[in-house]
Amino acid sequence: MKTIVYSETGNPSVLHLVDRPVTEPSSGDVRVRIVVGGVNPTDWKSRRGTSPGEALPFADVVPNQDGAGVVDAVGPGVSNVAVGDRVWLALAAYQRANSGTAQEYAVLPAERVFLLPSPATFDQGASLGVPAITAYRALTVAEDGPTRLHPGALDGKIVLVAGGAGAVGHAAIQLARWAGATVITTVSGSAKAALATAAGAHHVLTYTDSDVATEIRSIAPDGVDLIVEVAPAQNSELDLAVIRNRGSIAVYANNGGDQMTLDVRKHFSLNVRYQFVLLYTVGIEVVQQAAAAINEALLDGALPVGADAGLPLHRFDLAHTADAHALVESGVTGKVLVDVSAA
Repeated sequence: MKTIVYSETGNPSVLHLVDRPVTEPSSGDVRVRIVVGGVNPTDWKSRRGTSPGEALPFADVVPNQDGAGVVDAVGPGVSNVAVGDRVWLALAAYQRANSGTAQEYAVLPAERVFLLPSPATFDQGASLGVPAITAYRALTVAEDGPTRLHPGALDGKIVLVAGGAGAVGHAAIQLARWAGATVITTVSGSAKAALATAAGAHHVLTYTDSDVATEIRSIAPDGVDLIVEVAPAQNSELDLAVIRNRGSIAVYANNGGDQMTLDVRKHFSLNVRYQFVLLYTVGIEVVQQAAAAINEALLDGALPVGADAGLPLHRFDLAHTADAHALVESGVTGKVLVDVSAA
């Protein structure tokens, strides 16, 4: 089979296409024929490391956490999927050398493999994983909010999504609206505003506007219930200006800086909750709960992808995975997919 590997950290040129034998699944494992893979910022950050030429925990690594395909074989003890099932994957490469989705066949733990509902496409499946589960977690951490999303779970709530044109922001808009929230999002300009509107946001604002806090408060006079935050250092003052008493701020990235300063007294007075979200360490039970609800949203048609749905798709074949990584690393808007095998 064709496989992409890297044996040291560095720029996209460290990714190489090689031939490897197809391996058999062990107990509790599933082998999936990958049809479409997804590339996320976490994939290039893992590949790049903190500096070029670092040693890896394995001799080499197959990259990419997300993908969708067809179950090709199952090991003993697997009951959640069967041969021939269409599936989507999450955390495929996490702490494993050879399970990433940048290859024609991936063997990974069954707990990271989820049935792909029949109305959903492989493109949708490959676009879930890191972005959708992260968004789901961010929407279910509020003190007085739901711990599980479903239609009506966020009725009466106002959710602010920072960076609504990004992959996580896009999924957060879609899931929050599916669950009944009024969704406000902030973006950098008109092109991204069009994408956030297509994703389903009720109110799309430009975060560089000097009166953006006033605009948000005009929509939510008592403050927003929950903020899904991609740039906490840049947005901490805005978040404080618009959050309601006992509101929550879910932080899933550090865009714009690793350090932020908070006004302790003002946050005290509002009983604000900061919740940090990292998919890798959130626990497999949370991932599986999120996947179940995401599948319900898929069945309801709530998670479309493509430019018309606010998430443009950029495609590469497996041999050009390095180019896919480079495009994600450049900050492209939309979802980067790798076509691995024929559907």
